[in-house]
Order: sequence, then structure tokens, then C-alpha cells
Amino acid sequence: MELSVVYSRALAGIEAPLVRVETHLSNGLPAFSIVGLPETAVRESRDRVRSALLNSHFTFPDRRITVNLAPADLPKEGGRFDLPIALGILSASGQLPAEQLARHEFQAELALDGSLRPVPGAIPAAIAATHSKRRLVVAAESAPQAALAPGSQVIGATDLLTLCAHLNGGCPLSPCPPGPARKARHYPDLGDIVGQEGGRRALEVAASGNHNLLFCGPPGTGKTLLASRLPGILPPPDPDEALTLLALRHYHDPLAGGNDQQRPFRSPHHSASAAALTGGGSRPRPGEISLAHGGVLFLDELPEFNRHSLEALREPMEAGEITLSRARHSTRYPARFQLVAAMNPCPCGYLGDTERACRCTPQQVQRYRARISGPLLDRIDLHVAVYRLPAAELLGPQGAGEDSATVRARVCASRALQLARQGCANAQLPADRLAQVCQLADATKDQLAKAASRMTLSPRALHRTLRVARTIADLAQSPTVANSHLSEALAYRAEEPPP
Repeated sequence: MELSVVYSRALAGIEAPLVRVETHLSNGLPAFSIVGLPETAVRESRDRVRSALLNSHFTFPDRRITVNLAPADLPKEGGRFDLPIALGILSASGQLPAEQLARHEFQAELALDGSLRPVPGAIPAAIAATHSKRRLVVAAESAPQAALAPGSQVIGATDLLTLCAHLNGGCPLSPCPPGPARKARHYPDLGDIVGQEGGRRALEVAASGNHNLLFCGPPGTGKTLLASRLPGILPPPDPDEALTLLALRHYHDPLAGGNDQQRPFRSPHHSASAAALTGGGSRPRPGEISLAHGGVLFLDELPEFNRHSLEALREPMEAGEITLSRARHSTRYPARFQLVAAMNPCPCGYLGDTERACRCTPQQVQRYRARISGPLLDRIDLHVAVYRLPAAELLGPQGAGEDSATVRARVCASRALQLARQGCANAQLPADRLAQVCQLADATKDQLAKAASRMTLSPRALHRTLRVARTIADLAQSPTVANSHLSEALAYRAEEPPP
């Protein structure tokens, strides 16, 4: 047979569209051409495939070879098509039976000696192959991660010769079991923090309802210390969410081993560009906000970030995803992250400090705070001031506060109430369901109306305040939002940097 079809998968965001690798051998001068919108790395597969076949003791056809990657309008990139191209040549030249190829999908890069190397996107490819009722063949290093896809049958092969022996029926390969779960990541414990009861309470509320949080205070008062404790009190991800987290993590590092399904904690430097935060490139790659999906994005020294970079966060914070559009294509990535930020109250950092005097003029303070736009601050639910603790309290007994395990138990109980009631965390509660879920008594409504007028809250800020109040009520296991819950939520919204 001089024509063969092998199935593979491209990578578009965290989706894996089907690609038919069609190979045709014809008479004429020996040539090897690849069509179907391939990029440079795909065109270079000609040399890798030729060397891999020869070093694996196969015959490379001395004919005109045409490989078509269909659909032709889908951009193809990377070395993921090396293996299906090699198998297509073997099938078209009669060295491999075509019947077995139709039951599998293949993606792997070929080394010159015929060994298989992992490529990004094994988990999305395994999910898509399962829906198509075909087995997925990948490099042995990628197989344990790809096998995490529910119902998938993933075969890991070390080299081309071993894989062909499997396809010929001479030495069958068994489907790979899912990779073993790694030990839970050790997060810094909340019990190590001395004092800062207001910050600890804000962390618990933020973790319970998935709210955004801003710490403001002089340098060295524990803002970063508090933020680093948030991942340790978050509830664990559900299976679907954990699979998405793994797919995003292996997008950048296909060799990352283990079944680590912990929530991510990303902390980019303030020099990060807008493309580094949101993703970008000629072929868009996920940025920090997508790598923080399902976890925490911590921005330390918030006013030091580029204004354009910060403004690029506004739409993803509302939508929970980002679409990176280019002239010929667009790519969508999830970006349901929890923003935690920290900042000083002024350029020198000591405005309002009880022990050190501030050296900044009012104009300098105003310019410093103006680096953060009002719309961005409006999207941050909890504004918390962090103050300096007396030295005697810092040197006192450690571990006096609750540890992370105790707080996490309350957070998980509160989150379970939210999921049972509305199917999502309170921070993602749709506006059309807000009145139903956050029912207020007449007196409480009057209190909220007066506070909103006094504080000039925008409609978005008003709705976010209601969501925070609902979270506080859930932590108290209260079916309704009481005055005390609303007062605490308004206090977080009214909190300003120390005067």
C-alpha cells in the first residue's frame, strides 16, 4: 500500500484537535515534503525521521514521499508529529500493518537513534483520544501523566523498534497505569505566625470564598509571610480541576514527573511583562495567570509592577479565562486564579508606622498609590492593613495561633456549603443569583445602602461585598447574612492603607 493514514493530536491551548497524518509514496526523484501549515520544527522532522528509521534497522523508501498534516488550516508546531510521520512511512512502504495504526493515536519526538522523547500536551491528547475510543501512544516518560485521564488507555514506548514490535503483534505493550500520587506538598504553616489576627482572619475568609486579597503595611510586618500561608489552607482541587492543573504544568515541562495535584502558588517578579503575566508569543503560550489557575497568584510590591501589566489582569479576574488573539488564530487558556497582593503605604514604606517617620511628601504618596488603578482595586474584595508588632510580642512563645490544618477544616466545611448550594465558590457566584443566595433582612439592607452611599461603592464593589458577607456567614454556618457578617465585609472594603 502506497498511502497510509496515522492519527495524531496537535496542541491548541489545553485542547488537542485531531490531526490526520497522510503519507503517500510515489514514483519520481527521491524527495521528502511535508505540507499542512507546518512550522520550522515540523519541517525539520524530515531529517529526524530519516535517521531514526535507518538507525532502527528499517528501510527508508528511495521514492518521492509526501506527508500531509490535515486539516491544512490548523498550525502545526513542535516535534510531536515525528512518530506518526515515521509510522506513516513504514505503513505506506509495507513494513508495518495498517490495521493496528487505526486503533491508536501517536505523538512523540524522535531522537536520531530511534528513541522517543516526550512532548507537551500528553494529558489533553489522552482525554481526546479516550473520547475517540482509541489508544494513545507516547514516550515512556509521559505515559504515567497521560494515564491520569479518566478511562484512557495510554501506551508508553521507549523507542521506535519496540513500538513497531507491539504494532506487529510480536511483543505487545500493556497500557500504562496512572502515575503514583506524590506526597502532599509541605506548605508553610499558619501557626508559625505570631499575632496579626486581622491578617489571619482575612486569609481564612479569602480561602473560604476564593476572594482576592490585598495586604498593605510597612516593610517587614509580615505581608509576604501571610500570603505564603494561603495555599496551605485552601481546599484540595476536585479531580477535573486537578487534571487541568497538571495539563497546564506539563505544558511548560513535559518531563515534570509525579502526580502532584496541589494548588499552584505563582509569585512573579515585579519586572514581569504583560506577556509574561497573561501569556503571549507568536504561538501563544500560557502566562503566570494561567499557570496559577486553581491556585494563588501572589504579586509582591504591587505598585512596582508595570501599569500595563496590571491592567491586563482585569478581564481575566472577571472571566476566569483569557483568549490570546493573533492575526491567524486565537488560543484560550483558563485563568481562574486567586489574586493576593502586597504593597507598602508609600514609597519609603513607613507612612503610619508607629516607630519610624515617613519621609514622603503628599504628592509622592499620591503618585505611588495612583500606580494602581481604581478598576483593579475594585476587583480586590479584601483590603487589609498590616501593622508592626511590638518586639516583646515577636519574641514571645511561638505557635500560639491556630495551625493550617485547623483553619483548613473550617475552610473546607464552608466551601462544601457553597458547592452544595450554588455549585461554585462565593467569589464566582453569578450576579443573577446574588439576591437569592444573599438574602438580607430589611434592616440589613438599609445598613448596606447607607454604607454603599457613604463609601461610594460601585455596583461591582457592592456585589463583591455581598459575596464576602455570604462567605463570612458560611464560615459561621449561618443560613442567612446577618448584620455582623455584613459589617465585617464592609470593614474589609473600607480598609485603607495606614494614614
